[in-house]
Order: sequence, then C-alpha cells, then structure tokens
Amino acid sequence: MKKLIPIHIETLLPYQSAKRIGLFGQFLLNANESPYNYNIQMNLDNLNRYPDFQPKKLLKKYSNYLQIQKKNILITRGSDEAIDLLIRTFCVSKIDQIMFCPPTYDMYEVCAKIYNIEIIKIPTLKSFQLNTIQIVQHIKYVKLLYICNPNNPTGNLIDISDLLYLLKKVPSNCLVIIDEAYIEFSSKNSSIFLLKKYSNLIILRTLSKAFGLAGIRCGFLIASSIIVNILKKVLAPYPVPLPVSQIAENALSKKNFSLIFNNIKKILENRDFFISKISNFPYVKKIYPSNTNFILIKFKNSISVFQYLLKCGFVVRDQSHKKILKNCLRITIGTKKECLLLIKSLFDGYTNGII
Repeated sequence: MKKLIPIHIETLLPYQSAKRIGLFGQFLLNANESPYNYNIQMNLDNLNRYPDFQPKKLLKKYSNYLQIQKKNILITRGSDEAIDLLIRTFCVSKIDQIMFCPPTYDMYEVCAKIYNIEIIKIPTLKSFQLNTIQIVQHIKYVKLLYICNPNNPTGNLIDISDLLYLLKKVPSNCLVIIDEAYIEFSSKNSSIFLLKKYSNLIILRTLSKAFGLAGIRCGFLIASSIIVNILKKVLAPYPVPLPVSQIAENALSKKNFSLIFNNIKKILENRDFFISKISNFPYVKKIYPSNTNFILIKFKNSISVFQYLLKCGFVVRDQSHKKILKNCLRITIGTKKECLLLIKSLFDGYTNGII
C-alpha cells in the first residue's frame, strides 16, 4: 500500500477541525459557529433528480444580497472547497507557489500540501497586520496570495491601506484571495467594492458563520467572470445538493434578514459584555481586539485554563502551539446565558485556586 501513496501525502497532517479533534462538552465554543439556530421548512419532492450545477434561485438571491452580478459568483461547498478549488485550478506542483501570513486559517496550508505546492509563509507583524514589505519581496513566483480578513484566529481586520498597496504591487498573474468568512460581523470593511478595479482579486464568503448555517456547507466565491468561468471547468458536476440550496435560498429571503442581522447584533453585544467582565481577571494577560464572533485571549497559563474549562463543559480552541500565540485560547461567543456561565466558571476557577 505504501508504494501507492505519494510521499507528501503519507506525511500529510489533516486539518484539525473542531469535530475532528474530538473534544466533547456541553458548550461548544471552539468552531466559531453561531449559537442561534432556526427552523427552515423544506418541500423536497424531486430528490431522484440531480441538482442544478449552480442553482439559479440561490445565485439570484446571493447576487441581490451582495449587489454583485450573478456572472461573478460561484457557489461552492463552503469556502473550504473554494480554497481547494483555486489551488487545483491555478497551481502546478513544483512550479507554482502559494503565500499566506500566519497565524491564520490552517486550511490554506493543508490544501497546498495535498497538491504538493510550495508554500511561502510571511508571518504577520506583532500587531497581526501584514508585513507588506516581505510579501512584495517574495511574491515573484507566487500564484495565489491568501489573506483572511477579519483574520482567524486573531480576530483583527487587515488595514485597507495594506490591501490596496498589495493589489497595486503584486504581479497581474498572482491572484489575491481575501477570505471574508467573518465579514458580516464587520460588514463595512468588505473588499468587494475593489472587484471592479482589480481583475486578479477574489473574495470568499460563507453562510457558516453569521448566517448560522455551518451544517449545510454553503459558500461563495466572488471574482471576475473570466475567473469564475475557468473554475467552473474544474468544479464537481453537482456541487450544491438540493436541500442545501433550498435552505440557503430560504435564509437569503428578505423575511429572514432581520432575524439573521438581529442574531449578529446579539453576538456582538455578547462579545463586548463578555470582554468587559473578564478583562480585569488577574490571570488574563491580554484580550486581543476582535471584529468577529470570537475572541483571542492570552492567559498566564493557557493549559490550566483550557483543561479547567473542559472539565466545566466548555470546549474552546487552543492556539498556543502557534509561534506568536503562546498561552492563547480562541473562544467563540455564545448566547448570553453561555457567556454568563463561562464568566462564572472563570471566576470560580480563580477564586478556588484552580487557574
């Protein structure tokens, strides 16, 4: 069997998703999911037929939502498929490179390693902003530049001046991909308005975060019609299952927007409330500013906090293995009740000398 497996796949480490890590608890605050669920009625009477390659109703509704033409949108199975699809389509093993700026979303690296594409890592500055000078210096053979904005796991927005600088400086044959998975929590900072000016710009979006639909795996790639049409040649024949498109269409209806945006508002209020209550806890060294539905916190001893919270039923995401995130945990913002219970657990853990 070993002779059948390419060496780079044999040594590959898969993406460690929240589910794959296998931690269990009553309160799941480790995957940046929305804590709010809502029931959607479906009427599926034609499951014996293949779905549309790109469901027309869903394209129209997302087009209206973004005020972007349908020809500039590609529906994918979550934004993860788009990340993978771009590498499969545009990169050639041992010739092309991709670039990203850690600490950031790990899936960029995992996908590149699957296809044996060379990786160029340009670490962010201490402020978690891009090191634009280093990026430009190493961009020559880079085919794809991935930028997560707001960034995961740090939660910060990338300076728009840096994005504009890079779009002007990178070669025209380098695609700049801005992953806006969390942009609805800071919607005024989207880069979509730049699409008309820069033909090598690509935006990734998802319904998994602010829309509370992580379970249906529905994402969108927004780019020039030329790029979209090229990607259609590589995308699977039936990428959007019928139940997925129907649920997504329902969520993108005008009647549901008020519910979704109200949920976003509640999450942001819960985030600010949670931060205000724990900011003076003695074992909290730093709470990083967040423009997302999660916060990154540096503790004096993150291991003891992580293990204690797990015993209390709270599953959070350990980020301390990343170079500049030592003793950091990423915590998804839950409901007000979950925030109150988490605050109490953190307070009790300190007063009882556990953390």
